[in-house]
Amino acid sequence: MFKEFKEFAVKGNVIDLAIGVIIGGAFGKIVSSLVNDVIMPIVGGLIGKVDFTNFFISFDGNKYATLAQAKDAGVATLNYGVFLNTIIEFLIISFSLFLVIRQINRFKKQEEPAPITTKTCPYCFTEISLEATRCPNCTSILNDEVMSINNN
Repeated sequence: MFKEFKEFAVKGNVIDLAIGVIIGGAFGKIVSSLVNDVIMPIVGGLIGKVDFTNFFISFDGNKYATLAQAKDAGVATLNYGVFLNTIIEFLIISFSLFLVIRQINRFKKQEEPAPITTKTCPYCFTEISLEATRCPNCTSILNDEVMSINNN
């Protein structure tokens, strides 16, 4: 059992996955910093210098200037501003990934279309092999001479 686990653990796929998770975590920190430290202040500035993180409702009935003050007071809060930040962060990340994947797809080699291997029977309109001389569905003769005579 240990031998099988060792073979599984050192396979390329497992190692690739581990590296992907580590790089993804590091990339996540970069994206979070970009969104929180660069983009969100710009968005806040555009809509009136609003910081969404301080949009909350305290359940003790008192008003607090910041979410940090409410947390320090030990008050239960509904943090809808943090939720809005998370939604905006998700939209920005999703759009950024869309742009990256779109560019990657442009650089990929354009695949050639698959060769045509079928034709349509002129009698029963089913798809059949290009090399067929008789339709397997309606048993009509399909050689080129007969087809050209029938089409005239």
